[in-house]
Amino acid sequence: MTDVAVRGSLWLFAVNLVSKGSQIAVTLALAVFLTEADLGAVALVVSVVNIGQVVQAMGVYDIVSRTERDPVRLAGTVLTLSVGAGAVLAAAVIAAAHPIATALGAPEAAGVLRLAALTLPFTAAGGVQMAVMHRDLDFRRRMLPDAGGMLAGAAVTVVLAATGTGPAALVTGLLCTAVAQPVLAAVAGARVRPAWDRGSAAEALRWAAVVGPGALIAVLLVNADYLALGHVLGQEAVGGYSLAFRIAWVPYIMVAVVLGGVLFPICARLVRSGRGEELPATLHRFTVATLVVTGGLYVVVALLADGIVVLGARWADAARVLVLLCGYGLGLSLLHVWYQVIRAAGHARQYLALEAAHLVALLTALVFTTEHGPGAVAATQLAVVWLLVPVTWLVLARNGLAFGGLARPVVTVAAGGALSLGLHEVLPASTGVPGLVATGLALAAAYCSVVLPLNRTVLIGLEERA
Repeated sequence: MTDVAVRGSLWLFAVNLVSKGSQIAVTLALAVFLTEADLGAVALVVSVVNIGQVVQAMGVYDIVSRTERDPVRLAGTVLTLSVGAGAVLAAAVIAAAHPIATALGAPEAAGVLRLAALTLPFTAAGGVQMAVMHRDLDFRRRMLPDAGGMLAGAAVTVVLAATGTGPAALVTGLLCTAVAQPVLAAVAGARVRPAWDRGSAAEALRWAAVVGPGALIAVLLVNADYLALGHVLGQEAVGGYSLAFRIAWVPYIMVAVVLGGVLFPICARLVRSGRGEELPATLHRFTVATLVVTGGLYVVVALLADGIVVLGARWADAARVLVLLCGYGLGLSLLHVWYQVIRAAGHARQYLALEAAHLVALLTALVFTTEHGPGAVAATQLAVVWLLVPVTWLVLARNGLAFGGLARPVVTVAAGGALSLGLHEVLPASTGVPGLVATGLALAAAYCSVVLPLNRTVLIGLEERA
């Protein structure tokens, strides 16, 4: 990997560390100050907004990294398209807020859904600015708009939640983040102006026609469980599940999304420069890093799942859900990294087919499992994602992107997990936050003592020329 890529990885990790760290603080605050029903309502509202954000973008931000046109002109055209779509979607959601909330089992959440819809045009603008920075692996500049916006929104959310504002606390924080992001991005130098170029628009729309459905399917995959639980069992059932999901989501966001965010532009560059034969070796290094690091984090989180009761005894049932979702997160992390190479190599339709198969399998299974509660839904997510792992591997092999050498990291991750489990069994039970932190550090150290030395060569390879 080039020095630019290494620096990009470190800066993107720093951005995610700050921004996702603020999200962790928000999650903890919501768990402490909100009821299960309130947290469920928040999760359902955020799910709808997440889907709206993807619809307004439809994957066109990726074209800024891939295009051979003038990226500034193309970015201006994409800004016009995305902000326009975001404004239309915001108006539609505001108008239909009550029937949408009622269908999701949370009719009283209509007001906060209207407020959340106002974020859409702002996140559209910020997304284009981030894409411009992403093209050049300039993640250093992302620190101000991405992390700064998240910190501002998190502070607002925590304060409002502590003062008893209820579900509106998170939504108000989301709106603050959405407004701050494009403003701070402009301050950081990403000054994209609305423009219109017919050729750029045609290229963006062609890309959206292929990748956009995949992006929409991807967001449905991580929100379908919330929507299904809310519709069938009501918002209270979503509460504990959403808390477990938010915790299990952290390693995926902190590691897999960071690595995938760097991997896509690297692979796009290799393809543009005619060095596609280097893709398998590059993917191998990123896969090992994903498996080793997320594997360790998920081992620790799963072993400490019972500690979720420090946030309140009402969350005790979420512990089993959290363990299942840790396995789901690991599988999703691998898929995310592999999908970046499939897309960058020009096989966007195959990526779309994989995502569509995943969604169809998940929705079909949820029809039969949702009524059995959050645990059954988490088990469904776990089973379906790991069904897709070998299927995706076959697609990589078919396109000459597969690689060998995974036996060692898989065995060492399993060994590290076993050692951590054994240590967990002999350590005294932790009942408070300091004890959980100390136990977590001990488990992580045990895992690393086995895994890192045996994968040192491959991990160091991340700093070498891809």
